[in-house]
Amino acid sequence: MEDFFRLVSRDTVQAEEGEVRTVAAGDEALLDAYSQAVTEAVEAVGPSVVHLEVEYSPHRRQAAGRPRQQAQGSGSGFIVTPDGFVLTNSHVVHNASRIGVILSDGRRNEGELIGDDPDTDLAVVQIHAPDLALASLGDSRSLRVGQLVIAIGNPYGFQSTVTTGVVSSLGRSLRSQTGRLIDNVIQTDAALNPGSSGGPLVTSRGEVIGVNTAIILGAQGLCFAIPINTARYIVPRLINEGRIRRSYLGLGGQSVPLARRVVRFYELPVESGVQVTAVEEDSPAKKAGLLERDLIVAFDGQAVSSIDDLLRLLSEERIGVQSQLTIIRGAEKLNLTVIPEDRQNAA
Repeated sequence: MEDFFRLVSRDTVQAEEGEVRTVAAGDEALLDAYSQAVTEAVEAVGPSVVHLEVEYSPHRRQAAGRPRQQAQGSGSGFIVTPDGFVLTNSHVVHNASRIGVILSDGRRNEGELIGDDPDTDLAVVQIHAPDLALASLGDSRSLRVGQLVIAIGNPYGFQSTVTTGVVSSLGRSLRSQTGRLIDNVIQTDAALNPGSSGGPLVTSRGEVIGVNTAIILGAQGLCFAIPINTARYIVPRLINEGRIRRSYLGLGGQSVPLARRVVRFYELPVESGVQVTAVEEDSPAKKAGLLERDLIVAFDGQAVSSIDDLLRLLSEERIGVQSQLTIIRGAEKLNLTVIPEDRQNAA
């Protein structure tokens, strides 16, 4: 009987060891496939990633007799055209007095700021150098939550740093430094640090599907990227015009709830609107007769429930076009005629 138990125990141990070895072999194959996917993606995109060394003109007054100090910063970018156009973040190069560009092979170039759009946090810099490696751009609409992504950048000056993670969420909104919301932002847990901004977010196929732009300080794994499809729209316009044209009304406002009786009486499709807090002199809003404390509820027939709704509707196509601003003034509903202007010309 004891021999029987020893035999059974030995056979059981051998069976368990065999199962462990089989499971370990399966895990090893999965890890090898994962490593290979990351390696191949980095080899495909890595040569196009650049390190940006930026100097900014000082804005603050210096103490008498002291030399004016140049503020400095750094970031990342990646080459998207054979003639040396580099895509990066606006906050990396905005108001730069000098942009140094270091290629992945160590070559150094002076970069020229071609255009930037703080509202989407995208910018284009150009360098002149031969034999440039280009990044392959993908389609950010094809992304799925949980999909493997790879971030490449130069955090704290450590060149060509690679981190991996997954797409944590899609369709996020992120507020830019100008106050506008950037729509359809990609959330990922691929680690980013200062200096990673402007670098590419890459799929396992080696296609860029985002521009790394922001982290939540003090949080773990909350990182964001601008979709590459947004960049596809913005970049040609920055190259051609140096900026993105948007329309302008010349008002300050805040989102506020509407009185329920007003919503019911006028059968409004929204329960909140934009209360006007300021109207600039000689602005389209002033010319239209808009007053402080007016409540904007629609623009050209489109419901407006927040200041972000209004900003989204003020696109390039609205510049110089006669439009209708629907407001509540006191207990009265009014339609004002307004002609939005080009924001830069109005400034």
